[in-house]
Amino acid sequence: DFGATTEVAWADADEEDTVFILYTSGTTGRPKGAMLTSINIVHSALHFQYAMQLDETDRTLLAVPGSHVTGLIANIVTTLGIGAALVVQENFKAKACLDLIAREGVTNTVLVPAMYNLMLLEPEFDGYDLTRWRIGGYGGAIMPQTTIENLADRAPGLGLMNAYGSTELTSPATLLPTELSAKRADSVGLPVHCADIRIMDDIGHEVEPGTTGEIWISGPMVVPGYWRNPEATAENFVAGYWRSGDIGSMDKDGFIRVLDRQKDMINRGGYKIYSAEIENVLSAHPEVLECAVIGYECPVLGERICAILVPKNPDVVPTLEPVVIDHATANLSDYKIPERLHFRISALPRNANGKVMKNTLRSEYLE
Repeated sequence: DFGATTEVAWADADEEDTVFILYTSGTTGRPKGAMLTSINIVHSALHFQYAMQLDETDRTLLAVPGSHVTGLIANIVTTLGIGAALVVQENFKAKACLDLIAREGVTNTVLVPAMYNLMLLEPEFDGYDLTRWRIGGYGGAIMPQTTIENLADRAPGLGLMNAYGSTELTSPATLLPTELSAKRADSVGLPVHCADIRIMDDIGHEVEPGTTGEIWISGPMVVPGYWRNPEATAENFVAGYWRSGDIGSMDKDGFIRVLDRQKDMINRGGYKIYSAEIENVLSAHPEVLECAVIGYECPVLGERICAILVPKNPDVVPTLEPVVIDHATANLSDYKIPERLHFRISALPRNANGKVMKNTLRSEYLE
């Protein structure tokens, strides 16, 4: 009887009790169940609400899986927390997404960069009324400079906001203000409120500003550990910090740069090469839709560089290789130029969080 009045008892719960168990992306190993607590979730939702200046009049698009941290926290929980509207697209398709944003007056999104790229490629993009769309959050991969410039030109009312986070962080640890998205495109932003981010060397000592090291993160958004996995918890959570496994740096003003996953860094003859730098350069070529860079074994140099590229127009593939190499040569040091190029017509393989599965690419192209 839906009309009946029912007494509902509040659950006896603590703010540090586990609410959700979300499994990590698993791009480099077996997924682990991160335990998201009440305090983790509240802090992360407040970060998005505050940074994006959201209120009950906003309309949030959910076009990423609601079972993963971006969809669940950045979209669902954040929107419910302010009593706003949630607009759901069950399966992302670029044209249908633009239809939905225009028709429903969507004001804010959190997507992966490839989704913005695909929408820009739609021939009818400029015909959509996107005037209410004011915040475009993104994360999980680099946003090519050309994408930032194209969005600024073709959707001038849209402010881009880089968000760096993970399942273990209940979503964001840094946010880049929209007004700095073009000027600081190399950065994932500043630490969110209450976050303590440090760059550490291989023996756990903090390095000087501008120096490269592993990103360690502490704060109320960091989960307490992994469900029924004390070994992984002890390995990844040290002295109150979560060891991200990401290589990056922090400048004197507190802006964070993420250069690569520790396991994806390429060592070519003693030179440490960060795949993100090469991917950013190659993605800037007008004929390249997206790309991924991986290392492969070399008996002389240890590792060499392989780039897998998805062209915007498959018809140009036969003539694209020398053009891409010339572009790389003009924009990279000689030891960073890829020695193998592979072109694929299908999109890069991604997990449900939108991250490129480099292990899959290694198996497909190198083994």
